[in-house]
Amino acid sequence: MEPRKIQWNHLPMVLILITATVIAVGGTIRIYDAGESCPDWPLCFGTWGFDISEEEQGAWWDQNPEEIDSRGENHRYTSFQIFTEWFHRLLAGSVLGPLVILQFFIVRRQRDSLSNRSYQLSALSLGLVIWQGFIGYLTVKWDNEHWSVALHLISALIFTLSLIALHFSWRKDIGKEIEITIGEKTTSRLAIATFGSLAVLLVGAFVSTTEGANEACGVSGFPNSWPLCSGSLGLVIQDIIIQSQAIHRWLVITVFLILIWFGKQEKWASKDNYIRRVANFASFTYFLNMILGAAYILTWTVESGFYEWLSVLHLLLASLTFLLFSSALVIINIHGKNISEEE
Repeated sequence: MEPRKIQWNHLPMVLILITATVIAVGGTIRIYDAGESCPDWPLCFGTWGFDISEEEQGAWWDQNPEEIDSRGENHRYTSFQIFTEWFHRLLAGSVLGPLVILQFFIVRRQRDSLSNRSYQLSALSLGLVIWQGFIGYLTVKWDNEHWSVALHLISALIFTLSLIALHFSWRKDIGKEIEITIGEKTTSRLAIATFGSLAVLLVGAFVSTTEGANEACGVSGFPNSWPLCSGSLGLVIQDIIIQSQAIHRWLVITVFLILIWFGKQEKWASKDNYIRRVANFASFTYFLNMILGAAYILTWTVESGFYEWLSVLHLLLASLTFLLFSSALVIINIHGKNISEEE
């Protein structure tokens, strides 16, 4: 019996799963304020480990006064906080990075049987993972400034999208093509949904990384803290930083209404079941995430504060929604040979 050949075309999906884990751990880091728990890069307090006592942290900061935590020289991190940052770097640098390099050389070796698009996408994913490492370094260097955190997240999502594109391109190269018949209006609507969900995600990330923004609309429960904002509609914005939560909510509602209107217009690509399923699932995850966002605010208690695991799920669902809508566009671009001009 001949040994079974390795199906290398599944490698992008494996990398997508690893990337999702990296994003989830990254979200955990932000939620638990562990973004500066490894103040140097690529080391962590000058070591390759994560079990660093408060005394050892203080001693390292004494030797590196320019790296003092933004919260003050007396701030210390728990082993769990340091572990999240350490594990994030381990996954990204020691697992994901090398596998992306391997993927590039596999595609390059099979270049004669694969399309030039697949080769370019593998090269793009390699370049993006290197870029992502650089942005990670900047995030540490600039003590998790809002712009660096947002850029880090956007880069991670674009990298993930490049892997999704490679997956569908590779499938097409080996004869597993998806029949796409879709109109231009539907493509435009998917594009609007993609950028709308991305905008919601980025403003939400800004809220989660801004001190006090999660409580900007109050924590007094239903309905004053949600759906209202401190008992009002939150229409008057005087401080964008502090009132970013109100801006986020209005943006969420706006995109939600747009999705309802799009769905009513055509049920998301009624001429193509595959695209319709992807878009409908994306709309469902968006609605589910609205409920999750409300639950995060309404479950606040004096004793426990916010349930931060809900915030992590909120981030992951927002990322998934964006990736689903953008993936629909990718699928159309790669497999949509015969695009109908009629709606």
